[in-house]
Amino acid sequence: MALVSLKDYEKRACDIIPPIALGYFRSGAGDELSLKLNRICFDRLRIRPRMLNSSASRDMTANLFGQRYAVPFGISPMAMQRMAHPEGEVANAKAAASRGAGFTLSTIATSSIEEIAAGAPNSPKWFQLYIYKDRKLTESLVRRAEKAGFKAIVLTVDAPMFGLRRSDMRNKFSLAPHLTLANFEGHLATSVQSKGGSGINEYVTQQLDPTLSWEDVKWLLNFTKLPVIVKGILTREDAIIAVDMGVHGIWVSNHGARQIDSVPASIEALPEVVAAVGDRTTIVMDGGVTEGTDIFKALALGAKMVFLGRPTLWGLAVDGQQGVEHILDILRKELDVAMALAGCKSVADISRNHVAHESTYAKL
Repeated sequence: MALVSLKDYEKRACDIIPPIALGYFRSGAGDELSLKLNRICFDRLRIRPRMLNSSASRDMTANLFGQRYAVPFGISPMAMQRMAHPEGEVANAKAAASRGAGFTLSTIATSSIEEIAAGAPNSPKWFQLYIYKDRKLTESLVRRAEKAGFKAIVLTVDAPMFGLRRSDMRNKFSLAPHLTLANFEGHLATSVQSKGGSGINEYVTQQLDPTLSWEDVKWLLNFTKLPVIVKGILTREDAIIAVDMGVHGIWVSNHGARQIDSVPASIEALPEVVAAVGDRTTIVMDGGVTEGTDIFKALALGAKMVFLGRPTLWGLAVDGQQGVEHILDILRKELDVAMALAGCKSVADISRNHVAHESTYAKL
């Protein structure tokens, strides 16, 4: 079967990735209501195309924090990608660089900051940060990212502890012995092993700071010169606090629906955050993106860049770097067609008027 959509890749990847790793990648928290909502809520939005406004080509470029991207989408931070393919995060970073897309490296990656910098030296990359109990260790991660040429720090604020992911609990999730959390070689234990439950939850309980607060955002802002983006914001109240504090960007995300079940889909929360602070900061989002039309809808609702996670893992598992590149090519083509048929010559032309909730039409 030809692989022509992201869902095709997912089906193929599910036959390739080992069951314990697949359970980790696919699962959400609790009964996975929010995981379903991440997808369903995109489907509840309708595109309102405008006619007779097409052109021979579309300008998809995006500019964030002084960096130019060829497309307004990128790859979210995801942990332990070598579980899907031997080249892991390095292949994903190279694929993003080859297509001019954004890339964000997870703190708990199986490839190090330095490996990513060497693999994709000339592309703008962001580093996702968890705050550890050991603050000197946390600061050293930021310094390494600065030295390696990363362009922003993405502080995840929705994970003082990890959510209850039942697949990992049932599987007693552990990282395969030949893999390590590469950013901690020589500094910290680099394995993730189960002591009876989910190994990743046990690791987080041991290492991450459960007292994470807004004071930690101030702490980070005070010592790094890189733009700081806070990831995991779902409400106007938190968005306003963050912007008032001086952060440079807001990443609307429910952590792939992996933290607390019954939170809104990211695309549901996006308009609230945009209305509150969209004129004061840069807003990006992730969660549930599987088609180019999803990217169009998120841009219409105010996101400046749209990130996706799991689909690039499916591409990675199927064909390494080339698989991820094909995933990004599919999205670019789907977004291009959506823009052309909706009458948008550039990303800047995509506006709030181009999307409506299904209830708008149900009233008729």
